Amino acid sequence: MTPLALLPLLWACLPTAHARPLEGIRLPEGFAISVFAERVPGARSLALSEDGTVFVGTRREGKVYALRDRDGDGRAEEIALLTEGLDSPNGVAVRGGVLFVAEISRVLRFKKDLSGYSVLTDALPRDPHHGWKFIAFGPDGMLYVPVGAPCNVCLSDDDPRYASILRLDPETGKSEVFASGVRNTVGFDWRPGTRELWFTDNGRDWMGDDSPPDELNMADAAGLHFGFPFCHGGTIPDPEFGKRRSCSQFRPPERNFGAHTASLGIRFYTGTIFPEGYRGDAFVAQHGSWNRSVKTGYRIVRVKMRGARAVHHEVFASGWLAGRRVLGRPVDVLVIRDGSLLVSDDKAGAVYRIAYGGD
Repeated sequence: MTPLALLPLLWACLPTAHARPLEGIRLPEGFAISVFAERVPGARSLALSEDGTVFVGTRREGKVYALRDRDGDGRAEEIALLTEGLDSPNGVAVRGGVLFVAEISRVLRFKKDLSGYSVLTDALPRDPHHGWKFIAFGPDGMLYVPVGAPCNVCLSDDDPRYASILRLDPETGKSEVFASGVRNTVGFDWRPGTRELWFTDNGRDWMGDDSPPDELNMADAAGLHFGFPFCHGGTIPDPEFGKRRSCSQFRPPERNFGAHTASLGIRFYTGTIFPEGYRGDAFVAQHGSWNRSVKTGYRIVRVKMRGARAVHHEVFASGWLAGRRVLGRPVDVLVIRDGSLLVSDDKAGAVYRIAYGGD
């Protein structure tokens, strides 16, 4: 494990010129997209602190960034590289002004002044396959940490933490399995005002271009099983493991997305600047396919909600895929204090801002 190389916290005032290919992004009428921050190589998971700082995790780059828009003009003029040399620090979360960062096998807890950290736990599985993590704090004050399946499809009886979402005590680091049968979730959020955990899950590969679907699931209690590796999409038995258990034994998805879309970050819209009909709906970042004959994904999807039901989903933002040419790959979404929606793009190394009414 490469030790943490904590860099001086120097806020760099960097220009964020409109240098990304955003002219082709298609949005509903009245919405506009702009660059919130560039020069953020590998930008992936996003977290918002109480003071408005946006923390950004990465994967292959091993770095964590902090972005600040001090003047409120919709661009982060201050960009800080907090640390480098970490092992896929995809996950970032903030609670009580404290930053938590998840590596593959560790969760780090930073000091409030970001001058150092302690290791909350180093006991997570070390498998790199689906080992990078999205993390977030739930309404119960616990830190939710997924452990992906260490394979395309397999049954890991030796360790029940695989293919699960853990619930971890942010003071002691002790954990328990909250949800099972989750192949690889890289995004979740709680429906506002409830304890319903809604999460995306990436379907397995090598069952064809259009099967199985990526899933949108909901856990309203601990101890639920969501089917992997026995069942996919709620109704599709796995070719290898499906005979062992019936799909009827598991919690079915709330909605199914297209196969291989790589549905990752999800957030419920809690702002007020979007039209009223968007409030309470969810946005999902689809990173895009890698093993499909015709590429799909590379977009943001809106999930329309009616109370606790996801009744419909539709494309909200597209254009990161131009024919066969990939211009960007959305990873995460985040509602910030002004009500706009941030979108991270690990291919372009940028974070975008979607607002209503234009800039």
